[in-house]
Amino acid sequence: MSARIPTFDITRYDTDREAFVAELGAAYREWGFAGISNHGISPELIDNAYAAFKKFFALPEEVKKKYHVPGGGGARGYTPFGVETAKGSKHFDLKEFWHIGREIPDDSKYRQFMAPNLWPEEVPEFREYGYALYQALDSLGSRVLSALALHIGLPEDFFADKTNFGNSILRPIHYPPITADDIPNVRAGAHGDINFITLLVGASAAGLEVRSHEGEWVPFTSEGDTIVVNIGDMLERLTNHVYPSTIHRVVNPPGEEARKPRYSVPFFLHPNPDFLIDVLPSCVSADNPSRYPEPITAQGFLEQRLREIKLK
Repeated sequence: MSARIPTFDITRYDTDREAFVAELGAAYREWGFAGISNHGISPELIDNAYAAFKKFFALPEEVKKKYHVPGGGGARGYTPFGVETAKGSKHFDLKEFWHIGREIPDDSKYRQFMAPNLWPEEVPEFREYGYALYQALDSLGSRVLSALALHIGLPEDFFADKTNFGNSILRPIHYPPITADDIPNVRAGAHGDINFITLLVGASAAGLEVRSHEGEWVPFTSEGDTIVVNIGDMLERLTNHVYPSTIHRVVNPPGEEARKPRYSVPFFLHPNPDFLIDVLPSCVSADNPSRYPEPITAQGFLEQRLREIKLK
C-alpha cells in the first residue's frame, strides 16, 4: 500500500480520541482518503457477502436483467454492463452492479425517494449477508463522521439525526475480464463520489488510484481488514472544501491480470433526502469564503448528479 495515504486504527477513537481526531482530520484535509483498520466487521460476514454477490453476477444475463428497473436510475436492483459513465467521460465504465438501499416502512415520509429493495430469488443468502453488511458499514460510517465532526468543531453527534434515514447504498460491483488489449474504456473513469463518505470493503484486485493535489495518480490497495473511506461531493460542499472530495478511478490492470474479473463493494453513505446542504459557518473564513451561497437538498443534489453519470 502507498505509505502516502495513511491508515488509522479506529479503536483509537475510544482510547486516544483527541490525537486520533487530529490525525484523521489532517489526513482527510490532505487526501480526502484514508484507510480504517480494526473496524470490527467480521471477515466471515465480508467473505459470505462477497460469495453471494459473485454467485449472482455469475447468473445468465437474462436472469440478471429480470432485476433491472427501467427508469429507476439504478437506485435498486441490477444495472447492466455498459450503462454508467463517469461525468465528462466519452466511454462507459466496464462494470455491472447491484444496489441495496435502506429498509424503511412503507409509511415513511422518505418512501417516495427510497424504493423497496429487490432481492434475487436465485441466491437466497444474498439478502441476509448483503443487508447485514449494509448495516455494519452504516454503523462504521457513523463513527467516522463523528470523528470528522469533532475535527471541525461540531458536536460528536452532529451527523446522527441527519443520516439516520440516509438514502445510502451498498453497491456490489463486478468488473468482468477484459478480453481486448486496446479499448478506450476503463473499469471506472476518474470521478468524485456524490455522497457524504464512501466505505470500500476490500477489492479482489488492485486498480484503485487516487489523484493527489499535484495531479499525480497514487495507487491505493487496502491490505488485510482495512476499509478505504473517502469524502464525497456532498460533504465537500457542506464543509466548503475543508474536506475535499478527491478524484479517483479504477484502472485496467496490465497483461494477464486484465483477463481476471474484479469485484468490489463500496457503501455510499448519504444524508437524509430532505437534509439541506448549506455551507457550515465553521468552515467559512476570510481565507476560505463560502463557495456555495445557494443551499440544495440532498435529494436535489443526488438527482442532478445521477443525470450527469447517465443513470437518470
